[in-house]
Amino acid sequence: METEKRLPNLAETLFVLIGFGLIMILFIIKFEISIHLALLTTWFLIMLVGLKIGYNYMEMQRGILKGINDGLEAVLVLLSVGALIGTWIAGGVVPSIIYYGLAIIEPNIFLMAAFIICTVTSIATGTSFGSAGTAGIAMMAIGASFGFPLPLVAGAVISGCYVGDKLSPLSDTTVMTASLSKVDLIDHIKSMLTVSIPAWLIAAVLFLVTGFFYNGSGDLSAATSTMASLREYFSISWYMLIPAVVVIILLAFRMPSIPVILFGAFLGTIWAFLFQGATFLQAFNIMYAGNSITSGVPFIDNLLNRGGIVFMLDVIALIIFALGVGGLMERIGVLRAVGNYLSKWANNPGRTTVSTLLAGFLGNLFGGAYVSIITASKITGDNYDRQNIDRRVLSRNTEAGGTVTTPMVPWSDGGVFMATALGVSTLSYLPFLWFNFLVIIISVIYGYTNKFIWYTKPKTAVPESIEEISEPVVGDLKLS
Repeated sequence: METEKRLPNLAETLFVLIGFGLIMILFIIKFEISIHLALLTTWFLIMLVGLKIGYNYMEMQRGILKGINDGLEAVLVLLSVGALIGTWIAGGVVPSIIYYGLAIIEPNIFLMAAFIICTVTSIATGTSFGSAGTAGIAMMAIGASFGFPLPLVAGAVISGCYVGDKLSPLSDTTVMTASLSKVDLIDHIKSMLTVSIPAWLIAAVLFLVTGFFYNGSGDLSAATSTMASLREYFSISWYMLIPAVVVIILLAFRMPSIPVILFGAFLGTIWAFLFQGATFLQAFNIMYAGNSITSGVPFIDNLLNRGGIVFMLDVIALIIFALGVGGLMERIGVLRAVGNYLSKWANNPGRTTVSTLLAGFLGNLFGGAYVSIITASKITGDNYDRQNIDRRVLSRNTEAGGTVTTPMVPWSDGGVFMATALGVSTLSYLPFLWFNFLVIIISVIYGYTNKFIWYTKPKTAVPESIEEISEPVVGDLKLS
């Protein structure tokens, strides 16, 4: 006879959420134990509650497997980007970007330039991971040469990368959010612009002002030394940038990201063979093993000795454990219970906005970018309908709570990748994610001031006029 199942009550829900937080604090901060083991331990914490409310192990295991399966696309992207980073460094693509960046960019405008360059790259490619792993690494090297603290540079890089991640029609998270929120893709992007444009402008000014007033900027001797080292170990030329241009064009034409990124990695292999003195087998193996040089410049070695599929294996293991946490939470109903509590509290546009932001952040805590989009849109979506708030507001808030908070969580896919690729810990760069924080702040302000909060007409049992019958409607959203 099957055991009767129920949703976790408030005490059980708080036990899971508070227990999760305590395990993370104890393992990571107090005892300095691997985040992997912390996440694995939370599986058993959640399972205890699952057993108490009627689930057996096999049912919970299916939840774990479903959670992992839902995030496998991110795993494939990470493997592809790892191969790309390695071959683009070995092939001279990234070193050439660093070299020309040092030659062109003035130190006092560097932070804003890094923010803009990563913005343009991420919008053109639709991938924050690919942008950070290529242009981002180059900006980190340039910033270090100019004497900027790496966490500050990482903040500018990641801020720019997540502009495109949440706005580009080529981004998987943008498309996924529009789909789950039942909103047209272009309408979703237009809605996000109302928040993203002011957030971007303010962030750009902040990075510009910081660049002018930061005391450590302007170390041109270090920049000159870096350029000399790059010239010594790499062939630097404009045609080294061809693989980057090809990949950006292919992605701009909406070609599938994973094969395009892998094709870019193969181009990097060819470039390493043709122009950088590697044998073809050595260059080909870099896709798996990553790049390795000894330049004598410590931070250059640190930034350019990376990449390859091996480089991503630790990241992928962490993401799998995190996705398992999200799958377990979903399976035993913790996320649904949280949604029920939030919907009772969120009875106006301001609270409804905050509830979506919280649901998205919880998704990142218990899974990653894809999980956060699902939790934010599914947990709070019905509440928008009950208040006749247009679902474009839901989709916009889902990106604000889900996509842009991803790099803020040390064990999420975005947080792990950014820390690994850029060589700066999540907690170190966190205070400098100015664009990301501004998106959240402006979203909350709009919610409580009723700015850019659009409404739909309540459903009526009988149409009031012939015109109302003839006007096309999808759910509550008119197509006008």
